[in-house]
Amino acid sequence: MRVSLIQLDVDPAESPDARRSRAAALVRRQHGSDLVVLPELWLLGGFAYDAWSDGAEPLDGPTAEAMSEAAKDAGVWLHAGSIVERDPDGPIYNTSMLYSPTGELTRSYRKIHRFGFDQGEAAVMGAGTELVTAGTEFGTLGLATCYDLRFPELFRALLDAGTEIFVVPAAWPARRREHWTLFARARAVEEQAFVLACNTAGTHGGVEQGGRSLVVDPWGAVLAEAGAGEEVLTVEFDPAEAARARQEFPVLRDRVMGIRAPAERG
Repeated sequence: MRVSLIQLDVDPAESPDARRSRAAALVRRQHGSDLVVLPELWLLGGFAYDAWSDGAEPLDGPTAEAMSEAAKDAGVWLHAGSIVERDPDGPIYNTSMLYSPTGELTRSYRKIHRFGFDQGEAAVMGAGTELVTAGTEFGTLGLATCYDLRFPELFRALLDAGTEIFVVPAAWPARRREHWTLFARARAVEEQAFVLACNTAGTHGGVEQGGRSLVVDPWGAVLAEAGAGEEVLTVEFDPAEAARARQEFPVLRDRVMGIRAPAERG
């Protein structure tokens, strides 16, 4: 399996229309990959809160159309990162989109864990409520986004839903870059699955981005890691390694479910 993570530089001096066209062109250049991944909120910026409401769009809007065409032209599965989704009947959402090689939107995922501690994303965006997986010819993908990495229970639920490869777009800041790498490796080891973690580069909303997109195997080994700037990170691996790891080191079968705190005495 050949995977390409497009670590876009999200520069506020570049217009959303120009960045959309540039991202689509970068996707088209990945012809020959099986799966291409873009980062979180790459069109407007993960910390550009003031731009979100005006820049929000539906799942059949201009970004969706551009990504569908790019996936079809390149003949790849495309995880198009996430957009600010405008729901006509509700709030805005941080929503990721997965396209098949024919350009069909096969899955969308509204980010469950919103970052900000009652500010920013947590204050202005709605929270997703559904786990999302997708069956492909190279295995089952589990979808998560950025801050979700801090919540292992989400990844365990996706594991129980059949996930073998986690796809995690992000706009993770440079000041917590070590957490980014640590959590990506931890989720891979815990779930004995591949983690494809695609971050942004550049600075938006005044926040320097961490870059360092990475691909981690089910043993926690980093197969490839990007630098801090814009880069296309391409790596090949055997997706069957997830099943082999689970067979060779069957830790998941020793899970003990339903553990409760002891009753109080007295």
